[in-house]
Amino acid sequence: MVSIRSCALACLVVLGFVAACGKDSPPSPPAETPDASVPDPCDGGVGAVCGGSCVDTDVDPAHCGGCGQACTTAEACEGGVCVAVCRIDGQQVASGAVNTANACEQCMPETSGSTWTPRADGTQCDSGQLCSAGACGPRCFIDGVLYAEGATNPANACEVCLPATSTTQWSARASRPLLVGGEDIVAQGWTSVAQAPSSLTYEADYVRLATSTNVGSRTSGQLLISRANAVDPTKPFTLRVTMQVESVSRHNTLDSGAAILGSFTPSAGNSTDRAQMIYLDSAALGWADDTQSAAFVVTDGAYHVYELAVDAAKVARVSVDGVAKLTRNNFTTNGNIAIGDQTNDPNVDGVVRIRSVELLCQ
Repeated sequence: MVSIRSCALACLVVLGFVAACGKDSPPSPPAETPDASVPDPCDGGVGAVCGGSCVDTDVDPAHCGGCGQACTTAEACEGGVCVAVCRIDGQQVASGAVNTANACEQCMPETSGSTWTPRADGTQCDSGQLCSAGACGPRCFIDGVLYAEGATNPANACEVCLPATSTTQWSARASRPLLVGGEDIVAQGWTSVAQAPSSLTYEADYVRLATSTNVGSRTSGQLLISRANAVDPTKPFTLRVTMQVESVSRHNTLDSGAAILGSFTPSAGNSTDRAQMIYLDSAALGWADDTQSAAFVVTDGAYHVYELAVDAAKVARVSVDGVAKLTRNNFTTNGNIAIGDQTNDPNVDGVVRIRSVELLCQ
């Protein structure tokens, strides 16, 4: 029979178990001692005998790292340690695993153990693509701010978000669009100066300006579209207009039914604006003060690229489809530009299609 000693000896030995006196908790179960007369459940292999069964304590959630050490239902046993996991759509998913159906979602047990959690905005999810609100798409993440593809750098209009080039830095661009044909000009920062008869209409990729003169009228239609502060008047600039002239009357000095003004003061331009504006006749173009002109078939039914480039010395050069046509010294601008029928002189009218207006980046 097992002897019983007093609690003064601090312990009690009963049936081979050792229990501390004065403790409320039951004693921990002892390791099971193999009985040579009972077959080994593990048959000599790797494992531990728990409750008479052989278990792998590295992976068994009921005996993780040792007999009776159970993981919770939100955990799995890995390497003998209970780790948090997700259980989504009946499947166990490791913490941090990315959703194969959406690269912008992952298992984050600390957030949710039963649903996918969106990854942080700006996380790369594919080549040239970043996460935003749990969706993968072409974006840039610059200085902690997420930008859509094509977004302009608020500090530099000649830089843009081009994810195919970089998702972390602004990319340089050749030109800045000032007008895109087919889209509302007012929404793009343009205003119009109009006098009847005139019309402004839109097609898929251009805006059409048309004026005419009523028979016997002493005035005609006028229609100019203008954009304020389009260029910096203190710096060199190159303005590019892609336009088709459907029809145009012969210009008068300082007036034109189809004109490009690199400086503009409403409603028809002041004397300086009008002297240095570019007139377009059916077979020629020139400065509206008639100081210089160049032959060119303007009304040939085709779009042409008209460029007005002004350098640091205030020398202005005009080219058509890359071919130089006009030059002028001392060109000045107030930063505003305008295009269209600049005058209401009778029988000085024009019809133009404007596909685009761009400011080239220097």
